[in-house]
Amino acid sequence: MNKKAIYKTVCTITFALMGNIIFGQIDKDATKETKALYKNLKEISKKNILFAHQHATEYGHGWNGDVNRSDVKSVTGSYPAMVGVDFSGLSGRPEADIEKTKEDLRKNVVDTYNRGGVTTAAWHFSNPASEGGFYWKDGVSLASMALIKPGGSKHEEYKEILKNIADFANSVKGRNGKLAPIIFRPYHEFDGEWFWWGKPYTSREDFIAVWQFTVSYLKDTLGVHNFIYAYSPDNKFNTEEEFLERFPGNDYVDMVGMDNYGDFGRDGDYNIERAIMKLKIVSDYGIKNNKLAALTETGLETIPNPTWWTETLLKVLKSENMQLSYVLVWRNDTQSPTHFYAPFPGQVSAPDFLKFYNDPYTIFEKDLKKIYRRKFLGIF
Repeated sequence: MNKKAIYKTVCTITFALMGNIIFGQIDKDATKETKALYKNLKEISKKNILFAHQHATEYGHGWNGDVNRSDVKSVTGSYPAMVGVDFSGLSGRPEADIEKTKEDLRKNVVDTYNRGGVTTAAWHFSNPASEGGFYWKDGVSLASMALIKPGGSKHEEYKEILKNIADFANSVKGRNGKLAPIIFRPYHEFDGEWFWWGKPYTSREDFIAVWQFTVSYLKDTLGVHNFIYAYSPDNKFNTEEEFLERFPGNDYVDMVGMDNYGDFGRDGDYNIERAIMKLKIVSDYGIKNNKLAALTETGLETIPNPTWWTETLLKVLKSENMQLSYVLVWRNDTQSPTHFYAPFPGQVSAPDFLKFYNDPYTIFEKDLKKIYRRKFLGIF
């Protein structure tokens, strides 16, 4: 190989490595704790995965608001490593109700941070231009992504909503005086038709414009530096190209994910091979671009399969050397006898969940050691 060819090869490798560095965390002014969380989640994902449960500490199967309780903890003795919350109450309501929501959310996030756990926030965003809540309702809902983007008739109102989110984000200080990092996952399952921001009601260009403005406004204008931004379509893709059809760009995304209930047993449809194939697309993109990756939502309602945790979920997660930061299962409703996704004492899958908990691959809160420090002490 002559000198020119060697020089060209070195340059190619150098630029590739620089690309991976550039395509890491998007907020260069992120707090030290947020940067540490990003780095440590990336490191953990090479050999392990955090377990997450939506609304794990707010309520559970048959209870609501109990102190120091979660259904996961009642079965295993540990909280989930990650707790899911929702920003749904931060808009579309009277100001007094919004402030009460902030207060309750703040306590949840700060308590999780003080224990050493992690918070992820979904956003079931009520339509800012019509009735119908966050779902699409024919004859009621408006296709509002075009209205809230820059230049749209509801853009100024959208900016006020983002100010509420920023106010909350900048208030969640732990006992050490530091802001708690939050994995923020807006506009999830955007490739479906059930939310007003869904694909049938929103052009690709409008979706990307709203996403890019949201991230930039929170980060660069409102000074939110404790967010990790997660992109998570539903499972309606079979190729990387389809997965990235509405991707807003590596400068606007920290984490890539997928919500997938359909391949994990919903309506009796178990397809482990298909689940692995799709999740590997997510993981591979994260590895190639130095991004975090996750199975951002999944689960089997009522968990009637007594070995679902080890024979379905764990088999998928441990396949193909995937690198996934966390897996989140959905909430346990406080009143419904059938709407739950994590076991509770006496539930038929609880013994298998203990096996899932004890597997060295899975990480719960008890296993985490100083995840918000750069000199990460690892797990166990």
